[in-house]
Amino acid sequence: MIQRSTLRAQIADALRDEVLAGRLPAGRGFTVKEIAEQYGVSATPVREALVDLSAQGLLDVEQHRGFRVHVFTPADYRAMVQARALVAEGVFRRSAGPAPPTPGDERLASVRRRAEAAERAALTGDLDVLIGYDLRFWRELGDLMGNPYITEFLDRLRVQCWVFAVPHLRERPGLRELLWTGYRELADAVGRGDDAAAGRLVAACDECALALAERLD
Repeated sequence: MIQRSTLRAQIADALRDEVLAGRLPAGRGFTVKEIAEQYGVSATPVREALVDLSAQGLLDVEQHRGFRVHVFTPADYRAMVQARALVAEGVFRRSAGPAPPTPGDERLASVRRRAEAAERAALTGDLDVLIGYDLRFWRELGDLMGNPYITEFLDRLRVQCWVFAVPHLRERPGLRELLWTGYRELADAVGRGDDAAAGRLVAACDECALALAERLD
């Protein structure tokens, strides 16, 4: 049973993880009552959590029926990747790039740890490990950029992209060869303030994602 502290957020996080892992597949419908019984809590925090996930684009509200996991199409996926690429291009443009972290910045050390774990998981094709570290890596990297609005926007897009991609990656293991593995190289580029190299690496990451969309087409 989930503890009552920050219950709304805990339920939202737990359900988001279920969607990301594919255990709540695209198109699956459910009610507030069903989720409340599953977690052994009252309906109110569950309803609030489901509304939060709907605002993040992961669930659709079905009038008088409940909620349904949103179905992303290959066209949606391609558009999301293109949107995050455009934002990243602006972030790492030489004239507007973020200031490099100061030596000894613990945030950068944490980003490097996430990068190492994510890269290992990507190289072995371990999706269950990769998704969590990938999202943490990009969130913490975004914190170094100093713009929380951009970080939140990109995090939402990355979650949605994973929701689309995971079922295909599980069904067709050969697609895992397209997983991007440049985490440590990107962390190092950001650490030394090399915006040009960082921009190229982020672009390469998005190119890998677009290659997946092309393979599905």
